[in-house]
Amino acid sequence: MHKTRLALLIMLAGTLAACGESSTLKVSDGTGPSPKLPEPNKTLIPTVNIAPAIGWPDGAKPTAAAGTQVSAFAEGLDHPRWLYVLPNGDVLVAETNAPPKPDDAKGIRGWVMEKVMGRAGAGVPSPNRITLLRDADHDGVAETRTVFLENLNSPFGMTLVGNDLYVADSDKLLRFPYQPGETSIKQAGTTVVDLPGGSINHHWTKNVVASKDGRKLYVSVGSNSNVGENGLKAEEGRAAIWEVDRSTGQHRIFASGLRNPNGMAWEPQSGKLWTAVNERDEIGSDLVPDYITSVKDGAFYGWPFSYYGQHVDVRVSPQNPDLVAKAIAPDYAVGPHTASLGLTFAEGSKLPAQFSNGAFIGQHGSWNRKPHSGYKVIFVPFEGGQPKGQPVDVLTGFLNSDEKAMGRPVGVVIDQQGDLLVADDVGNKVWRVSAAK
Repeated sequence: MHKTRLALLIMLAGTLAACGESSTLKVSDGTGPSPKLPEPNKTLIPTVNIAPAIGWPDGAKPTAAAGTQVSAFAEGLDHPRWLYVLPNGDVLVAETNAPPKPDDAKGIRGWVMEKVMGRAGAGVPSPNRITLLRDADHDGVAETRTVFLENLNSPFGMTLVGNDLYVADSDKLLRFPYQPGETSIKQAGTTVVDLPGGSINHHWTKNVVASKDGRKLYVSVGSNSNVGENGLKAEEGRAAIWEVDRSTGQHRIFASGLRNPNGMAWEPQSGKLWTAVNERDEIGSDLVPDYITSVKDGAFYGWPFSYYGQHVDVRVSPQNPDLVAKAIAPDYAVGPHTASLGLTFAEGSKLPAQFSNGAFIGQHGSWNRKPHSGYKVIFVPFEGGQPKGQPVDVLTGFLNSDEKAMGRPVGVVIDQQGDLLVADDVGNKVWRVSAAK
């Protein structure tokens, strides 16, 4: 059968499967410290429920929580995914998308998924740059925009230590010299350490944060597959957070079994590192909840052999019961298939009191769940350094009445004025959430 015809039939079958397999639980059931985990529901063809990306109509914007308001901090960007605020208040935005990864799309399934992800807004070429946004008059709108770094390779995470700016490309950690106030860097970056990349590079986004004393860097590296189907050799050094010595580039695995960690931040009361993690797909609309968790040195979080502690995933071969026995459950679930990427704590926030202690999470939105989940920014309240209570919606309304995506939130950060900035890679905007006037 002709490849295109077969692929179309598979896509049609996927649509029918989506009609037949749907959630039996609410997103809230898969949220909190003890989420409900039903039996896996593995279908012959995975549920595919894409919210096609259409962008925002003129004048439209997300819906902000009571007591807050939302406006565009910057518009007309090119796939903005991640944000970083420099000490002088300038905002860096990584305009980026996936690098070439030809072996990730091999076979009928890979080809179909490539087309499906394109419908979700993830099929555009990567701009491969970091842009600097400056709001010099502090009116909540960036009036100047300059290319800060270019000719990168799908950049994502950024962090500044002294006058060293670190950028996590899709295959290496780079260091650039930075001088306060400058609006572009022309010097070539120096490689601190090579990161897992290659021709699959399935979860390509790499993030980086620095320890409080600046001596260590922590780099998140996603898995090279859903559940190890590309072979465990392809997963070496992946599904992990690396600890990198800033001065020497020496590194070790700080924590492992994290399928796709993205956002990382230091919880202000406990001083612990936290991360937001995308869990596995294709075992039903209610499995597996994405999560946020404190990251323990040397801990193993299950992937690919088990999920949410020691719930064995029978799809993985070979099995590893000894490693499963060591798997620890994460701290807090944030709903199945929400694609929770962004994570930042409320330290420095000037939003209303209900948002003063906790974590903001950018949920990029589902493709493997019916009905949709995610497509919003939430706030998880904390008390004593731990999540306490149910999440609160901060920004909603990213899907229109036809279930099409006008925007998809990714990176979140508190700016120098205490407002929340949200990167929207389908809407090509950075939104600013502030206290209502």
